Amino acid sequence: MYQTVWNNCLKVIRDNVPSVSFRTWFEPIVPIKLEKNILTIQVPSPFFYEYLEEQYIDILRKTLRKELGQEAKLEYSVVMESNSVTNAKPYTVKLPGKSNADLKNRPVQMPLGDGEHSIKNPFIIPGIKKLNIDPQLNPDNSFSNFIEGECNRLARSAGFAVGNNPGGTAFNPLFLYGDSGLGKTHLAQAIGIRVKEKLPDKVVLYVNANKFGTQFTDAIRNNNKNDFLHFYQMIDLLIIDDVHEFAGKEKTQEIFFHIFNHLHQSGKQLVLTSDKPPVELQGLEQRLLSRFKWGLSADLQPPDYETRVAILKHKAYLDGINMQDDVIEYVATHITNNIRELEGAMISLLAQATLNRREINLDLAKEMIDKLIKNTKREISIDYIQKVVCSYFNVPIEMLLSSTRKREIVQARQIAMFFSKNLTKSSLATIGSQIGDKDHATVLHACKTVNNLLETDKRFKFQIDEIEKRLKI
Repeated sequence: MYQTVWNNCLKVIRDNVPSVSFRTWFEPIVPIKLEKNILTIQVPSPFFYEYLEEQYIDILRKTLRKELGQEAKLEYSVVMESNSVTNAKPYTVKLPGKSNADLKNRPVQMPLGDGEHSIKNPFIIPGIKKLNIDPQLNPDNSFSNFIEGECNRLARSAGFAVGNNPGGTAFNPLFLYGDSGLGKTHLAQAIGIRVKEKLPDKVVLYVNANKFGTQFTDAIRNNNKNDFLHFYQMIDLLIIDDVHEFAGKEKTQEIFFHIFNHLHQSGKQLVLTSDKPPVELQGLEQRLLSRFKWGLSADLQPPDYETRVAILKHKAYLDGINMQDDVIEYVATHITNNIRELEGAMISLLAQATLNRREINLDLAKEMIDKLIKNTKREISIDYIQKVVCSYFNVPIEMLLSSTRKREIVQARQIAMFFSKNLTKSSLATIGSQIGDKDHATVLHACKTVNNLLETDKRFKFQIDEIEKRLKI
């Protein structure tokens, strides 16, 4: 009887809530019993029942009244962390005559067992209260320390708007992309810092995509998937850095898809960063990529000369360094790739002056910058490796990325995977997704094949050595 009543309720609820919300908040519910007009349902956690009351009490009230009459009542049995259902008396919700406000303000009578229970925070173990979440932000990465220029004006303006009104602009999600060292992380964290300054009660969290994936794997291993999901669904501003690292990780993409949908539908803000725009990302599901395009995609370009000068002057001011204009101009002229290299040059210049007790002047700057440029190796990327390998074997890059099984193409593809694993910091899944849309197992097999040929085939070893020389020129 109770199963029939609950199934009838679900039919109505399914037609009145988004499908993702239905799967997340109603499918896990298990009806337990029906006595008189009291229906008891089992829910996975205290947070789960609190969320149901806050968001869905109206539809629960209406559907139960329809099935059981005006005196219908609802009780929750909560599964505790030990995975056993509490034996204490379930918490009763009296549905008739109560508004949402009444339900939220009454005392909570739910027994929590021994000690206080709270949803696990992946960053602060064993437990947290909602307002005590560490946002994981570096206070130095503020808007006041982010120098605006033509290279980043759109991204900064959009970020500032989001920081002043999270979830209330058309920039949701805000997708920031550009090469390494151009300030994506700084800008993303500046948004979080701005939100915490203006709206301190907002829950803000910055997390790298790799760390998110590791937390999810740990949650699966420890049977805490629901806690993981509920934790991320209560964030007001979620910042995911290097979202391209989700490539090839199907389960991680799936859980993030549900988190993204919930936050977006709830009017919460998402800020994402990547090394490429959504249209160029590989190894990610189309349903995720389409959502990345819902808001605004803004790129950060290498800083122009005027911006580089402004960055160096600001850095010198913050560090208390008296640096002449000719020194700043020399550094800005010769270090052009990204902001991280500019800051590294400043640190090296200061270290040289301090350790050798020399004045920071143009002669010292020339000496230090010349050494720095001479010793700076080309940053090797997967794209660059593919171009070099294809050039060496005279193979079109389109063939390398295709699904063809021609022997010469397969070998070139395997060599590109081998060098990508050894010369970049990319994950196997990322390498596979960018070289022919393969999985991590294919990359492992390719590396093993190349290593075996290196030991047995002198001609092959010569080819590998020649390609490596070209890569490191």
